[in-house]
Amino acid sequence: MILAAALSLTLHLMSGGIDRTYHLYRPASLGQGERAPLVVMLHGGFGTGAQAEKDYGWDKLADREHFIVAYPDGVRRSWNAGMCCGPARDQHLDDVAFIGALVNEIQRTQNADPQRVYITGMSNGAMMAYRLACEATFPIAAVGSVAGTFDMPSCAHPQSTRIMEIHGLTDQHVPFNGGIGINHSQPQPFPPVASSLAVWQNANGCASDPRRSTTGVVTRTRWTCAQGDDVELITIANAGHEWPGSHKGPRGALLGRLLHIAPADPVSDAMNATDTLWRFFASPPK
Repeated sequence: MILAAALSLTLHLMSGGIDRTYHLYRPASLGQGERAPLVVMLHGGFGTGAQAEKDYGWDKLADREHFIVAYPDGVRRSWNAGMCCGPARDQHLDDVAFIGALVNEIQRTQNADPQRVYITGMSNGAMMAYRLACEATFPIAAVGSVAGTFDMPSCAHPQSTRIMEIHGLTDQHVPFNGGIGINHSQPQPFPPVASSLAVWQNANGCASDPRRSTTGVVTRTRWTCAQGDDVELITIANAGHEWPGSHKGPRGALLGRLLHIAPADPVSDAMNATDTLWRFFASPPK
């Protein structure tokens, strides 16, 4: 059934023998049966789909730009991104299969456009987005990572897709230059952001000389690649582990104390990550 009005619904989907949940937003600006892009927003570790929907502003943008948003829930607030993190990784859950089934279900029931599927995520969710760009069987038009990185040796056959990484240079949870973060649940070191992006620079046939510009604390570096599958890095000099421009961080102080992790960093107002990612997603390949 195609939804005819703006609704945010909590839906269920069986995957790997587990009853998984996700939140779906289809704006009233979409006509009944109208084919539309799909953004899959993967929450960060210790977050939820409902939290991501509330904090990051995708629904309001979907109203204006006419696309569908899905907010899946990780098992026990985590995603199995391979190297990271928490219960989903420890239980070897097949989150690649779950997101694939979710995308297929939304394409079937909501007429989402198979050629305009965009995956984005925060932290552990960003790492999961990278893993999907390596292993998913459905085409991904672009990936947007906020505060993410990826273990590149595990990515043998990456999709040739556009990539944008947004990262705070003072991030201590997923350090920009790699290393062990302050999050106690992830004792092994993270790879540097540059090595993660190199996977897609190689896969996409990117030029070695990027264009770079700086405005205030924000620096944008863009590698022009074959067939328009460009790779872009945005760094914020004074930003930590957070979603720039969001309403608040991905977890509260009480939850952080209970889980023995540091509280969320203050939110940077140097840019709006949601608006920036959508402009990248929606722009035609150059």
